[in-house]
Amino acid sequence: MIDPNTIFNIKTEQAFNQKALEIFKFQFENNKVYRSFCDLLYKTPSDVHTIKDIPFLPIQFFKSHQVLSSDDEIETTFTSSGTTGSSTSKHHVINLKIYEQSFKLGFKQFYGNIEDYIVLALLPSYLEREGSSLIYMVDSLIKQSNNAESDFYLNNFSELKETLIKLDSERKKVLLIGVSFALLDLVETYQFSLKNTIVMETGGMKGRRKELIREELHHILKSGFGVNAIHSEYGMTELLSQAYSKGNGIFNCPDWMRVLIRDTEDPLSIQTTNKTGGLNIIDLANINSCAFIATQDLGRLNTDGSFEIIGRFDHSDIRGCNLMIL
Repeated sequence: MIDPNTIFNIKTEQAFNQKALEIFKFQFENNKVYRSFCDLLYKTPSDVHTIKDIPFLPIQFFKSHQVLSSDDEIETTFTSSGTTGSSTSKHHVINLKIYEQSFKLGFKQFYGNIEDYIVLALLPSYLEREGSSLIYMVDSLIKQSNNAESDFYLNNFSELKETLIKLDSERKKVLLIGVSFALLDLVETYQFSLKNTIVMETGGMKGRRKELIREELHHILKSGFGVNAIHSEYGMTELLSQAYSKGNGIFNCPDWMRVLIRDTEDPLSIQTTNKTGGLNIIDLANINSCAFIATQDLGRLNTDGSFEIIGRFDHSDIRGCNLMIL
């Protein structure tokens, strides 16, 4: 087994690369689904010398298979939201403490101690179903903030408006985290001029509204909340870590997470920086599932390691689907 503390103590690129190769070897040997995928590609640990050599498991496997690198008992299963009739991703979590450590330390790396904030959460689409990893994270952050005014809001916009204006005028440090459509609903009902509040969107219209490009969404939200920047959180059911953007859609990863870009025509080929392609994510917190995931997001990697989300693959754009039949 791999000690999770060695993951969260990573400080250098060399340490990250070394740990990623160690986890690849561990998961190759202990994850049946991932091993079968690697076998199809004729990739073994002896063929893998850098992180660019590591095979990335298509994220769709979390819908069709039990992706586990441990025989230990499953503590909980996080599920994705799905449209009616569609299959959902299932991320079986062996050790919830690893997830809790990941999101607490990840938040601290970019924003400081959660205890310094009042957390107001506007996540109706997630609250209305079970199994959301985002709700689990935000609920924990609300509790860790140790502030009685931290809370979830559903459709009580009037109460949220009063709370936001009161706390902001009192110069309290506030984090308003919300799904895009709900934040839009709020600023279409009320206008704000916030000076001490971080507004963070978690993406997605969840079928409630027409999808907007990021620039348009952020322009509307900046105007509505009266803030200079809209922050963003990038996470998903299949990950136990999150990347954050403090504005302009430029995301940064915590020390134990990295993004690589794959060629859209050749999914086994890694692109250089500043080129658009599919997002491959290394999340070392996924020790007990799979740490190497090929997502359906399109993005671009910058030379400093930050990344941008451009959009998503259309199903017709996904190459190499024959590799997904085990």
